[in-house]
Amino acid sequence: MTPLLTTRPGAWLPLLFAALLAVAGPSAYGQDDMADADPALPVAEADAEVVVDTAVEPTEEEDPPIVATIEDVDAQLGYTLNNLLLFICAVLVLFMQAGFAMVVAGFCPSKHTVNILFKNALDLAVGVCLYFLVGYHLMYPAGEPIADGYLGEINPGIHEWDGSLGAGAYHPQVDFFFQVAFAATAATIVAGAVAGRMKFGAYLVYSAVLTGLVYPISGYWKWGGGFLDALGFYDFAGCGVVHMVGGFAALAGAIVLGPRLGRYTPDGKPVASPGHSLPLATLGTFILLIGWFGFNPGSQLAIYGEANATAVVTIAVNTLLAASSGAVMATLLSWGLFGKPDLSMGLNGMLGGLVGITANCDGVSNVSALIIGAVAGALIVASIIAMDKVRIDDPVGAFPVHGVCGMWGLLAIPLFWESLDDAGNPVTSDAGEQYGTWVAQLSGLAAYAAWAFVTMFALFFLLKMIGFLRVSAEDEERGLDISEHGMTAYST
Repeated sequence: MTPLLTTRPGAWLPLLFAALLAVAGPSAYGQDDMADADPALPVAEADAEVVVDTAVEPTEEEDPPIVATIEDVDAQLGYTLNNLLLFICAVLVLFMQAGFAMVVAGFCPSKHTVNILFKNALDLAVGVCLYFLVGYHLMYPAGEPIADGYLGEINPGIHEWDGSLGAGAYHPQVDFFFQVAFAATAATIVAGAVAGRMKFGAYLVYSAVLTGLVYPISGYWKWGGGFLDALGFYDFAGCGVVHMVGGFAALAGAIVLGPRLGRYTPDGKPVASPGHSLPLATLGTFILLIGWFGFNPGSQLAIYGEANATAVVTIAVNTLLAASSGAVMATLLSWGLFGKPDLSMGLNGMLGGLVGITANCDGVSNVSALIIGAVAGALIVASIIAMDKVRIDDPVGAFPVHGVCGMWGLLAIPLFWESLDDAGNPVTSDAGEQYGTWVAQLSGLAAYAAWAFVTMFALFFLLKMIGFLRVSAEDEERGLDISEHGMTAYST
């Protein structure tokens, strides 16, 4: 016979519950029930004493509750969002290194591809080290400058954070992260102009000098509060500080190196030297376009608050408009001049539009951005043709894109700035300071062009004199991949 508890599982539950109550006794009941049953019971009195004795009293050692004010939360949020903006934009600018590498590699013969890629990679690596050790404080001195207004300080490392919070605050570490990406960009511009004929070691020397000394010193003149800033020169995201420095350094390198073998006939006519991969060049251009949305909007340095948020998105739209009109104008002009649309001209027109809007993207209208980009596209075509006329071999158009369009971007400020005073001068701040006048812009243009060209021409000429600048004719014919690195980019 099967036991009852096995056949009916639920039947034993009431029995178990009753047994537990019997074992627990009076303590199983609530205090109120026991008191009602017999107030004189000693158990009830003991239980009551326990309740009183175990009551928790506040102690002096406990910390008072933290009450955050709206201002505290506002400051923390502004600081956090600004750091996030600069971090994301710095990553986008760093990714531009890949874009430059693809553009230069695509526009050059395949036998130089490894050399080009390696130079772009080391541009970043050398640039980060030198900018950390020397360049950052030369450009943004934390203490007493060596020469006030002209030369910062020598002090390795990054600024200490002073604890500032608020709508415009960010940490010095993220500032360095953002600024070093700009320094590496200025250096890598030159890679295209010297491609196919410059020794790898000489290029590393150049890269170290530019990112460690030349770029930071001239950057201090404006962004570090130097003499150009005091003069009223305006350059929002770096037409002069970044692109003209890189562009005129590229021009100096192309002149001192001389043209590639077979690039011109004995009577000076250019000989076409097609790149090995226009798809790579096109991909690189699109990478640069995307990276520019870190370059220009990130230069607002803050996104918290209505004014900053509006500025960031307006800058992004102006950047896109200028890039597009530059590409269209360069394509139409080259189509009319050469009988067929030229992809390389269209791509360089897009890059020229991006450079042209860089100095002024925060203060011109959308329509003005279209015009600025279109003029840049026209300047690209004209300057590439002009450089061939004087036999300056720039394989990717580095000087037309960054040097010529960088100058145009600076001069576009007094022409197109939306907010003007009664005298017609640009008003570039809420406080009404006079920045961007013709005198100030022309002074800054001349300073950056002369500084970058003279210093880099001297360096390249010195390297040439000691036989360390250009590879031999035999090595150039074989290709720098084999002669400089002993490897090739593509398997055969």
